[in-house]
Amino acid sequence: MHPLDDTAMADGMAVSNVILASGSPRRRELLAAAGVAFLVMIPAIDDADAPADGRDPERFVMSLAWFKARQVLADAAARFASDGPRWILAADTMCVAGGAVIGKPADAQEAARMVRGFVGATHDVVTGICVLDRRTGARRIFSDTARVTLGDLSAAAIADYAAGGAWRGKAGGYNYAERLEAGWPLQCVGDPETVMGLPIRLVLPALGMRGAS
Repeated sequence: MHPLDDTAMADGMAVSNVILASGSPRRRELLAAAGVAFLVMIPAIDDADAPADGRDPERFVMSLAWFKARQVLADAAARFASDGPRWILAADTMCVAGGAVIGKPADAQEAARMVRGFVGATHDVVTGICVLDRRTGARRIFSDTARVTLGDLSAAAIADYAAGGAWRGKAGGYNYAERLEAGWPLQCVGDPETVMGLPIRLVLPALGMRGAS
């Protein structure tokens, strides 16, 4: 199933010309904050089941973004025929630490283990983007990488976090903005929005919109 969420358009926006091929609430928030009207169609692909490739993480996340966009493209064609939103936007994000790919945790224990592995170290966060033009068939696929360092975090803080469930659906088991606001000692070299799953400064030009300065 590929659910369509018409409520994803922010109040007062123009008619949507973008389909966001993602169920991520973080990506919805980032796109809405940029003033982009959009619909949500969630692809059936489960990236947690994909065999991760730590040798070339950029290629891996770009491939997953492309697969997601292609799945939603077929559903959009059935729903909208020749009209409807022009652009399909898909993304995938993964963490890479010590050459190992770190995806989304399956449970609280795995989330705690992931976070413990980040303490006192630096890891890469890679986001792949695919933008498909339904009118012309053109596509743009690209990636962006940021580096995140997590300072000292107590075992008790990690246990409380894992028990709270905020790790669900998050690559590496955490959301950068949420954890920064919660007081985690995080530092980012690069675009924090890349860590959160959608670098708007790159996405807007790909959608034919004015990018951030």
